Amino acid sequence: PSKLKEVLEGLVVEGEAGRCEIGDLKHVEGEASCSSRKGRLIFFYEWNLRLGWKGTVKESGEKHKGSVEIPNLSEENEVDDTEINVSKKKGEGDVLKDLMRTEGTMKVREALRDYLKALKTEFTLGMILPTKATVGQELAAERKLSGNIMQDSPHSLDIVGVKIPTVKILMKEMFNSPADELYGIFTTKELVQKFSKCPAVIEAEKGGKLQMFDGCVSGEYAELVPSQRIVLKWRCRNWPDEHYATVALNFKDMAAQTELQLECRGVPVSNEDSTRQCWKQQYFEEIHILLQQSKDSTE
Repeated sequence: PSKLKEVLEGLVVEGEAGRCEIGDLKHVEGEASCSSRKGRLIFFYEWNLRLGWKGTVKESGEKHKGSVEIPNLSEENEVDDTEINVSKKKGEGDVLKDLMRTEGTMKVREALRDYLKALKTEFTLGMILPTKATVGQELAAERKLSGNIMQDSPHSLDIVGVKIPTVKILMKEMFNSPADELYGIFTTKELVQKFSKCPAVIEAEKGGKLQMFDGCVSGEYAELVPSQRIVLKWRCRNWPDEHYATVALNFKDMAAQTELQLECRGVPVSNEDSTRQCWKQQYFEEIHILLQQSKDSTE
């Protein structure tokens, strides 16, 4: 719910009729959860939401209030098909209600898309542990176990670098960009923030800090060979304390394209699936979108 509040509260809707602003999230009911099946993450969410809005008519300066109801935001419907109902308290001001029904509804849908993207990012990175309040205890236990294989023996966490079972992940991805451009996306703060859609700390030099996805991923740069290779110390927040994987990114230039070869050593066994999903969905897919956008804007 805190993420829902963040994306919805304070949304401003302006038009010829006047200006409206979405206020407090007055009613929240539902849950969001995630489970892993055969190496794929399945997302479930179901929310019933009610928000207040207030607005001012441009011509008269009259002020009016109303509400926005979203009775069923769930994975069963696309955001574009999700029902959004706008109502207004009695009296004049239908021009504002119409503004909220048109522009307002579009703004709310955009915000809901941002929420779902953030939800999937956090689940994929294994950050959200469902609580008893939101989902059954079984799922909470399942997530806790999969999130941290040393959950049952807290004392062992005090030992830095304790031996845990790990795996190596190998992935390859082809990008429609020359190697220097792709290398730049991994080493330039502005570009990292663009594809990750979160503030980031990027100090692209040996020993320099790395922090992404609101601190869900952190580490440091261990080696940098421009346009050819990047080596990182890399970890997710929910991994055992002080445990880092070594990530090597090799850029193979193929004229207008680049093959990115990823080798990730030292991933905790229980985090193999979520780490793969993280690189595929949060890095590769988002970088493809960023490259396409920059291509479209230059054409």
